[in-house]
Amino acid sequence: MEAITEKAAGKINGFLALFVLIVMVIVDIVLLREGIVTEDTAVLWIFIPLTLLIFISFGGFLVLQPNSSAVLVLFGKYLGTVRESGFWWVNPLTAKKPITLRIRNFNSETIKVNDLHGNPIQIAAVVVWRVVDPARAIFDVQNYEGFVAIQSETAIRSLATEYAYDSSEHDKFSLVGNQTEIAEAMKKQVQTRLEVAGVEIIEARISHLSYAPEIAQAMLRRQQAQAVVAARTKIVEGAVGMVDMALKSLSEHNIVDLDNEKKATMVNNLLVALVSEVSAQPVINAGTLY
Repeated sequence: MEAITEKAAGKINGFLALFVLIVMVIVDIVLLREGIVTEDTAVLWIFIPLTLLIFISFGGFLVLQPNSSAVLVLFGKYLGTVRESGFWWVNPLTAKKPITLRIRNFNSETIKVNDLHGNPIQIAAVVVWRVVDPARAIFDVQNYEGFVAIQSETAIRSLATEYAYDSSEHDKFSLVGNQTEIAEAMKKQVQTRLEVAGVEIIEARISHLSYAPEIAQAMLRRQQAQAVVAARTKIVEGAVGMVDMALKSLSEHNIVDLDNEKKATMVNNLLVALVSEVSAQPVINAGTLY
């Protein structure tokens, strides 16, 4: 496939062209009047072609707003692109294909796909894009707007299969835990797919992410279990540190001399008091009567 290289189209100021056409109309009217008065049929050989030229020339006017462009095609041949906003006159025989250069959003449908671990998830994304090469957008793809939609959804599906929904391993990216990195990866992937259409991706970001309904409850319970285990692990680590600190402090200050059996009993009591979810009730030993 031959790649289209954008080039600037020839154009002149529209007001200057309008002035010239008005002069031509006046000349044409004068010729018609002279021909009628003098009854000279030879004047018609000038009047008729000039009239046709005037009517054809009026089709060459082009008005462009800011952030707009027009691709000019003459009998199937690409002549160039007009990007400058204003009032212009171009070849009146060309077909003018308008292309907006404004920034646009594409909101994908919520699609169902399996993540890295095979869990079905629902994901959607918003892609912010604009056309930067109107010629390629017109000639290199059939419908550049539909091409953006299809390729963006394909990139979203591909990206979702490369990452887990939520990773318990801190050295691995996940769709939930690393949204900034995921957004950058999605932007690069979508840009690669849309390069051929002359489209620039400004931003691509996940707008919706959830487990599929059939596993949502099971995955919620798993997340809750993981949270409980993580919390318990932290509590136990803290309790062990506090017990170690208490034993070292008692030993260093010679407050009490504990043998191994009493140390084990004390460790057991402290761990129960610190780890238990229920507030510990102290039992005071007041000694015996005998």
